Amino acid sequence: MENCIFCKIAKGDIPSTKLYEDNDMVIIKDINPQAPIHLLLIPKEHYANIIDMSEAQAQTLAKCLKKLGSMASELGLDNGFRIVSNKGSDGRQSVDHLHVHILGGHPLSEVMG
Repeated sequence: MENCIFCKIAKGDIPSTKLYEDNDMVIIKDINPQAPIHLLLIPKEHYANIIDMSEAQAQTLAKCLKKLGSMASELGLDNGFRIVSNKGSDGRQSVDHLHVHILGGHPLSEVMG
């Protein structure tokens, strides 16, 4: 998508602090962190959210999440983390490109609403 900020970040057109990149995704530091460690896993292929993704995109996302799991220690998430993907206005999705928030670095609140 031409005007999608996450597509531009994934292509390198907009600078970001990339911690990992492969053919399917980038993992960057969030510019408005909500926890000591707040990262974004952004699939390189554009689709708005989990409802809009195809079966093939779902398989790629699963592969990305598996890679995230194998990198937890490297990312400073040894003691655990939370992953969140917002969908729609009620879910507070601010960018219409599927992305996964990765939060950790200290004990997180049990309250999620």
